Amino acid sequence: MIGFPMLNSRHCRIGALLALAWSSGAICSAEETAAVIHQSPKPLPAGFRADDWPRFLGPSDNAVSHETGLLKAWPPGGPALVWEIEKGEGWSCPAIVGDRLILFHRKAGREVVDCLERESGKPLWNFSYEAPYKDRYGSSDGPRTSPVIAAGRVFVYGVTGQMHVLDLADGKIVWQRDIEHDFQLLPSFFGRGSTPLVLGSRVILNVGGKDNVCVAALDAATGKTVWTAHHPWGASYASPIAAVVHGRECVFVFAGGESRPPTGGLLCIDAKTGEVLNATAHRASIAESVSASSPVVVNDRVFVTESYGSGGEAIDIAPDFSAHSAWKTDRFGAYFMTPVVKDGCLFGFDGQQPSLAELVCSDVATGKELWRDDLGGHFGRGSILLADGGALALGEFGELAWLELSPKGVVAKQRATLFKAPETWTLPALSHGLLYVCQNERSADGKPRRLLCYDLRGE
Repeated sequence: MIGFPMLNSRHCRIGALLALAWSSGAICSAEETAAVIHQSPKPLPAGFRADDWPRFLGPSDNAVSHETGLLKAWPPGGPALVWEIEKGEGWSCPAIVGDRLILFHRKAGREVVDCLERESGKPLWNFSYEAPYKDRYGSSDGPRTSPVIAAGRVFVYGVTGQMHVLDLADGKIVWQRDIEHDFQLLPSFFGRGSTPLVLGSRVILNVGGKDNVCVAALDAATGKTVWTAHHPWGASYASPIAAVVHGRECVFVFAGGESRPPTGGLLCIDAKTGEVLNATAHRASIAESVSASSPVVVNDRVFVTESYGSGGEAIDIAPDFSAHSAWKTDRFGAYFMTPVVKDGCLFGFDGQQPSLAELVCSDVATGKELWRDDLGGHFGRGSILLADGGALALGEFGELAWLELSPKGVVAKQRATLFKAPETWTLPALSHGLLYVCQNERSADGKPRRLLCYDLRGE
């Protein structure tokens, strides 16, 4: 689970636009949603490789950007702030394709989809709908999922189980489904929180519904159900990941919802048919525990991790698609962030509590812990994005760092405090040399929740 400007004073258009909205949904004028412009970004340097960021784990679903030519040296305050915009509740990561950025958040009891211009934050269109939800633990009521952009469409799955697919060009509804109703979803701790996987012509959701419908594939063009995968494990807060293993297109789902006793683990599912090929149990023994880190696929090995006691486990998928545990460790328990892979190693933050969190490096082949580092003790449970030969790490209180990661250790090449605010749990998005960071709670100096755009373009 991982995240936004105000709805109560906006005036929705009527007439033709209302005809495009379903029941409580509406396309609104976005003119009152204004970004604060600080400066223009630098031009892209010669030879720069630019990329989109269509989903919260990036173009390859592994928190890796292929961009090069990024800025490696910052002034003391960090990279230059290009623009910022006030946002609502939630931990959703923005999605960027071309010159358009999609922001998914909650304002005044409605879930909101804002389309902004990537380089300026200028509003292009806006869509919102009623989403009555109150978090039982007093946490944020905003969406836990992130938008996905694919084939010119925007896919959003909200905290109340409403699925909307919008046209990226103008925000008009292509189709919508009440997943909560249609699949009779089972109770969950924090509402719905698994980001959809758009895989070719299908949208794959970890739904956790009645009659053991754990995962469902919908037609991306129409929303009709293509297949359902049946398994008693419920919906987690991790997102499905696709990979071709032994020549077969598979979907890996780290499942497990609210149940007593708690159950869950890794499902390997045939992407075309929905057949459950294997299931490996991996869940904490604590009833009120969640799995929120997405599976990490390395060839035919899949790593899953959670921070409530079971830690991490590497699972091998054999050619006959049986599954076997390769190694386990209780010292690599990611709270909600997905680890990254580099130089044959897994890098990620271990620890359920911010004060005890440490960056850990483990060998993918053996599971041997090579090192751990608390990055000075105030970084907390951070997130990592690999880019341009290094790693951008965002601490959960607003600190940004350029890290050099290797099997031998970590070196912080640059560090800067962007703001001081809790729950900075959203992985940043990187596109065309611009870094988008979500401040999910009010900062120590009184700044409201914001989406901030920083210039990481090299000279």
